[in-house]
Amino acid sequence: MTAMPSGHETGAPRTPDESLVRRIKALACTAPLQSLDVVKRQLEWDAAEYHMAELGLHIIDLVTIAMDFDSGADPDKVILQAARFAAAQRPGRGEEEYRRVAEWVLHKLINVGTVDRGFSWQYGRFDEEGETYSRFDFDFKLIIERADQGRIRLRTTDEAINVLVGALDTDVESAQVAAEHKLRHLIEHGRLDDAKVAAEQARHRTVQYGESLRRRLDATKRDVRTVDWEHQMPGLLNAALDHIERRYEMENAILAHITERRDTTSHPRHKQRAAELVLIVRDCISRHMQLQQRIQTAGDLFRSEQDRQQFSTPPQRSAVDIFGQLLVPALSLPVGDALPALTQYFRNANVPAVPDAVWMPSIVSRLFASGPTPAMEGAEVPEPELDVPDDDGAFTETEFQAAEELLDLRGAPEPLSSLLRRARAVSPEIARLVLHRAGQAFSPPAGDAVREGADRLLIAVPTGEVLQDDEFGGDELLLAAVPLDPSGKQGALVSDAPRNVPQPRPATLNARQESPAI
Repeated sequence: MTAMPSGHETGAPRTPDESLVRRIKALACTAPLQSLDVVKRQLEWDAAEYHMAELGLHIIDLVTIAMDFDSGADPDKVILQAARFAAAQRPGRGEEEYRRVAEWVLHKLINVGTVDRGFSWQYGRFDEEGETYSRFDFDFKLIIERADQGRIRLRTTDEAINVLVGALDTDVESAQVAAEHKLRHLIEHGRLDDAKVAAEQARHRTVQYGESLRRRLDATKRDVRTVDWEHQMPGLLNAALDHIERRYEMENAILAHITERRDTTSHPRHKQRAAELVLIVRDCISRHMQLQQRIQTAGDLFRSEQDRQQFSTPPQRSAVDIFGQLLVPALSLPVGDALPALTQYFRNANVPAVPDAVWMPSIVSRLFASGPTPAMEGAEVPEPELDVPDDDGAFTETEFQAAEELLDLRGAPEPLSSLLRRARAVSPEIARLVLHRAGQAFSPPAGDAVREGADRLLIAVPTGEVLQDDEFGGDELLLAAVPLDPSGKQGALVSDAPRNVPQPRPATLNARQESPAI
């Protein structure tokens, strides 16, 4: 049996080196794009004919080109432009569906629905001795959301830009130089289609270089101690200024060469490609000028942030991750075990009301403070406007007289329903007046009637039945006119009043339709 050749004999490395890790990370950054065409089959709506990976790359490209040093890309504009690309893939489906597809792809690239909105990929590597193999998590993001003056803006990360240019963790400076030399070579040899691709990659590298500086400046605003401003940042800023100077000279030379090719060529396609290259190179020059302005103000930013943070008090306690440290552990516990922890958290989270005066000098100064100085003259008293209101009665004298004639029940008692029918035959207003008088006749003040010298008293007692009327509702009443003692000595009703009348519950009267309630 022949022995396997060793690594020394074959010239191959004994263990995988760092290049394998770089390639694994490069593969991990493309995984979210590749999974789009797999997950689309699980959607409730028909998305089978859309090429989601192409849409994802197009969205990353749109966000990268639209963002600058200060702000990012507008999500609505990105979705609108991506919807046009979706319409080209599947014509005739409607603007609503195209926008829905673009929003879905954008949300997948942002990884909406997760806590940190990021992706994670496990990879393995050996230690420095090459003996121990361990697994690690590679966390990355493709598109992130940032607040800018109250609005949400999108920005691509280094990993997303590396997906566009097909590399990972490449030195930005060397990649930029190589891309521009490649672009110049392709233009000089007339390969304008390949030159356009190289120009777009060079622009992506320019954006990536600006992003690396912007992150360091943002970290300086949060904490100057996290950035090495003594050795690393001065060298980085000087190298960036040299880089911008060299790129500016080369890009102007490339721009002059492309402009000449555009003006001298007669081929329509070459002229169109040359015009597109002119726009791309001009955009690169504009981005370099913006980056140069930020580099020149970086020193002032560091000094101002150093002064501000030096005199600011350190945080008293660290922030609490409510989702990871409270909600998730509480959901895994029984209710009886979770309630004490939740109760304690909400008791401590509710800040007590702080009084206006929190220390003794404030209280003393408020107690000794004099009151407001009164005005020399009081406010002007307005003259009241006294108008005598017009007292128009609800019923006329004629209606009162007609109701009195109906209620002159000297002969025998009569039910209220019968009186209402007789009154409504004359006038609806008389019927309302009769109902009003019937309500007053229930438990009437007999003593007042005797003192006033009235010869009779109208009384009403419930019969226990329901009032049969189309307009009014309530209890049926039996009304009678009871004569009073003319001498007023007995102060009671005479003996011919209705006898054996039951005394049920109090009567009720109400309007069935839209008539006013009595």
